[in-house]
Amino acid sequence: MGVASLLLIAAGAALIAVAGLRVREPYRRYMALREQEQNLARYDSWRGGRRTAAPETQPSSARLMQAELRRQAQRWMAVGGVGLLLVFLGFWLA
Repeated sequence: MGVASLLLIAAGAALIAVAGLRVREPYRRYMALREQEQNLARYDSWRGGRRTAAPETQPSSARLMQAELRRQAQRWMAVGGVGLLLVFLGFWLA
């Protein structure tokens, strides 16, 4: 195994580790917002709707936050994917 392949494997493993650590928090917050939105939908169906609900024509702040958290999680998953490719490339060059 050459030095280049070892460096690629180490860099790929580091990217995978960093991405794994960084993707957890946005994903956890995204799932919590999603669960809260589902609870509100159940409450609305039981209660007959909220009078203070945002109009359907514009997204709520929770939806905007969900979209941002989803983008953050996708970005870090892409970083992890690049790390995985570097690991495969390192083994392929070996």
